[in-house]
Amino acid sequence: MRVLVVGADRVDAGKTTFSTGLIERLDAVGFKPRAGNDYWFDHDDYRDAVGDGRLYGKDARRLAAASAGERTPESINPIHRLWRPAPDGDDGIVGRADRRFVLDRVEGEFVVNAHAEVPASARETLPLEDAVRVETLSELNEAMWARHRPALDELAERVESADPAVVESYGDVARPLAAFEPDVTVAVEPARARVYDGERYVTACEATGGSVRGQLEERVDDVLGYLDPLATVELPALGSSARTDPKAVAGAYREAYDAVVDAAQD
Repeated sequence: MRVLVVGADRVDAGKTTFSTGLIERLDAVGFKPRAGNDYWFDHDDYRDAVGDGRLYGKDARRLAAASAGERTPESINPIHRLWRPAPDGDDGIVGRADRRFVLDRVEGEFVVNAHAEVPASARETLPLEDAVRVETLSELNEAMWARHRPALDELAERVESADPAVVESYGDVARPLAAFEPDVTVAVEPARARVYDGERYVTACEATGGSVRGQLEERVDDVLGYLDPLATVELPALGSSARTDPKAVAGAYREAYDAVVDAAQD
């Protein structure tokens, strides 16, 4: 069984909490194709990783810890993007007025925004001497095509060989891994989860359009407009200690996970 978990709410949808509980329920391996965090808003997570000469976020760390077998965040999350605030409102390379793309980790390599200020701690601990430096969206697209795409294709092969597998998207992006076709897709948001047939979900993504290149990607709300859920299940509110305990989440979200299993067996 292979499940895609997406967020129907751009901020704090609850994808990672839902995914870790589902991993526990299925004894699965979790994957996070692309992720990112912010030097300012996620500084503790940034500092913990960079202090070890690494770059990953708390979502990948939680998914790796919950997964069957010995996993590192990097092994399940090949691409991680570091952001930092852009108080001057500069759109930067990727057109975000509120924050600036600083650099990407793509497997063991790095792609750096030549116009962004790279934090001193990153310069000191990450191997950036041979990093690709990009100045325009076109150059970033070229780097993504040459580096990001092969990394995602390789991850898709690892997902295919893992059974069960849970793939978590990022933000409200509908399809984080183009080569991956889930058996079931779950759209998570505060207070509910909606379960969809995986094949129909992929077809709806293709109908919506978009691209893994540049700025255009399918958004969850746009894709769900083409679909009716197989099941809609309420999710209870959880305290902070329960949210970080996959066993507790698996118990609290049991009804939703039953619906996922039922959908996979239909």
